[in-house]
Amino acid sequence: SAPTNFDPRFATDATSSRINRLLYERLIDFDETFHPIPSLAEWEMISTTHYRFHLKPNQSRFHDGTRLTAKDVKATYDFILEAQNASPHRRPLSLIKEVLIPGRFIIDFLLSRPDPLFPGYLAISILPAHLIATDHPFHSDPIGSGPFAFVSRHDDTRITLKRLADNQAFEFITVPDPTVRALKLLANEIDLAQNDFPPELVSYLEKDEEIRIERHPGSNFSYLGFNFADPLTQQITIRQAIAHAIDRDALIQFVLGEAAHPAESLLVPNHWAGAQHLTPYNHDPDKARALIRQAGYTLEHPAPLTYKTSSDPFRVRLATIIQYQLGQVGIDVDVRSYDWGTFYGDIKAGQFQMYSLAWVGIKTPDIFHNVFHSQSVPPEGANRGRFHSPIADRLIERAEQAQDLSEKRSQYQGLQRHLHETLPFVPLWYEDHVLIARRDIQGFVMTQDGNYDGLKFVHRQTSTGSEN
Repeated sequence: SAPTNFDPRFATDATSSRINRLLYERLIDFDETFHPIPSLAEWEMISTTHYRFHLKPNQSRFHDGTRLTAKDVKATYDFILEAQNASPHRRPLSLIKEVLIPGRFIIDFLLSRPDPLFPGYLAISILPAHLIATDHPFHSDPIGSGPFAFVSRHDDTRITLKRLADNQAFEFITVPDPTVRALKLLANEIDLAQNDFPPELVSYLEKDEEIRIERHPGSNFSYLGFNFADPLTQQITIRQAIAHAIDRDALIQFVLGEAAHPAESLLVPNHWAGAQHLTPYNHDPDKARALIRQAGYTLEHPAPLTYKTSSDPFRVRLATIIQYQLGQVGIDVDVRSYDWGTFYGDIKAGQFQMYSLAWVGIKTPDIFHNVFHSQSVPPEGANRGRFHSPIADRLIERAEQAQDLSEKRSQYQGLQRHLHETLPFVPLWYEDHVLIARRDIQGFVMTQDGNYDGLKFVHRQTSTGSEN
């Protein structure tokens, strides 16, 4: 699907976030263990509520030629922190009491309370202050300081960026049909794609000597979400029945081609705050049918459930199989597929009973407040299912108020156990990343969250061995 917003202050969909990483830079980034590391700036903790960031020397410039300074950092964060601007990224930054600039390349963040995770919250892309002041339309005309510059958006299906290191043009093309994508790859009309093919097409393309395929374990969390304002899906017995009715192992083996690993929580188990040893909801149709009967339904009088998904053919196929599995236990599923914009708009507006999506690029556990706290109902956050649990709220708040990492880890792990029991989501799997490229395309390095950073290094290898 095409990106929806090139303004990182508002973008929330995966494609926009991945392209924005190429267009903009940020104060910090993350290593492979999800700990924050310097990007634009090094930092020091002056006190538990005072962090000082020093922009690195010889700092890059924005694509309009202006120098990136502390003023730009302050303007970016001040905009997000202003409630009337309604940035979806405001909540985790709300502990910032004030942003000061004691020097041209020095930024001070004063906090309302201590939080040892604070540096990890500063992954927002930096925008130029002089354009923020003039309400520049970043959503359609992005101007950042990243390794790629925006060139044009020809229409909804084609975007061109320029790699500044060598002025190489890159076209991002939206092709909704996976078969057409495969044909374009074989016809040398597309150079590379990531995660855009069902397993049977991956196997087909793998047989072509001009195509190269690489796989990498992923951290993107796929799940089924529910509306807690709906009389049916607010029932725990219905959600438990759905969890036991779905044969995840079979779906991973036969539908995803083994390119996924079962998930029990939003954070991967090797995350420093990840919860390990959660008991899976094993495939148990008999138990699911018993739960359905407990809720007052039977195979003869099934529970009616509407399941929304995107119109991507693979996602529709997956939804159809889940529809069949739920039908075997007494849930009559009506699958409705929509183009991405309509589907995502419905989910954000809470217009659903059940849907499937994936959380992409999760690095810090503050995601739990954004997704599960009762105060994070849109537009204040991403609690799109209107989940409300006093226990979850209390564990989230305790984790945020904890003064050391071990206590935070303990509270977040307790929260994940509670969420696993109450099932605001039915966890499905962490999907692997699959790169499919023409044989002459080299240098792309995949990451656990599936970002596009590898485009900084990708090149075309010619038959003579030289590169261009």
